[in-house]
Amino acid sequence: MQKSKQDFFDTVAKKSDGAQLRGDYSNVTIDYVVPQNWHAYTEAEHALWRRLYQRQAELLPGRACDEFIVSLNALNASQGIPDFDSTSESLFNATGWRIVAVPGLIPELEFFTHLANRRFPVTVWLRTPEEFDYIVEPDVFHDYFGHVPLLFNPIFADHIQEYGKGALKAMQLGGLEQLARLYWYTIEFGLVQSQQGLRVYGAGILSSGGELKYCLEPSTSRHIELDVERCMRTLFKIDSYQETYFVIRNFKQLFGDTAPDFTPLYERIRQLDILPANTLLPGEIELVSV
Repeated sequence: MQKSKQDFFDTVAKKSDGAQLRGDYSNVTIDYVVPQNWHAYTEAEHALWRRLYQRQAELLPGRACDEFIVSLNALNASQGIPDFDSTSESLFNATGWRIVAVPGLIPELEFFTHLANRRFPVTVWLRTPEEFDYIVEPDVFHDYFGHVPLLFNPIFADHIQEYGKGALKAMQLGGLEQLARLYWYTIEFGLVQSQQGLRVYGAGILSSGGELKYCLEPSTSRHIELDVERCMRTLFKIDSYQETYFVIRNFKQLFGDTAPDFTPLYERIRQLDILPANTLLPGEIELVSV
């Protein structure tokens, strides 16, 4: 059954101790899309974007995966908040994806429906200067800088679409909580093994000044090869850096490991203990970054 906007706001308020959503939801369409209104961004906002971009770009070499760096450089988005329409044209030509502007967090059904139809929701508002280092809700910098570049990679782009389809199915099977953990530990906070050592592909890390450095330090964080069931059982941190990072060999592995029908997996996980974020199970080997 479709939830109303008020149902959505009430649910978010309960999860965030009454905090109000940042975006303007007064003119959303039925699928929570809004105009970007690119010309309404101020010079101060473009200047803040440039500061955020420069900081992250300087941290990427030796930390971000090559696929991300190549695509980010091709976007030419360093000089100000990008125009979504222009990016969408290039993105559609590359992998058939488009960007849709949204006011902020949107309901799960609409979010996953967009992904399943190769539309990536990107928030329109930018954080304040006081939130330069940390922001509670995803803003345009996190969504665009962190997520959009890898949508130019055909394998990763296909994976995101299949994730959206799988999430719509999981909503009917009671498996969304388990699948959300997989999203968190891969799309948002995933690492990949390269010939040069561990590299980052997760958007939550790529858009974070602190975690991009922290996540590759073996003395402060744990790196474990991705096992889908193990990942789906593991709790994650929402208000601090992660204690465990799951590592894939390449995007083909990620696509292949998440391709099977998860219906029996959801049922099996419900019978198992949920694991704390800092768990190391017997027999697991911690990977070492070079």
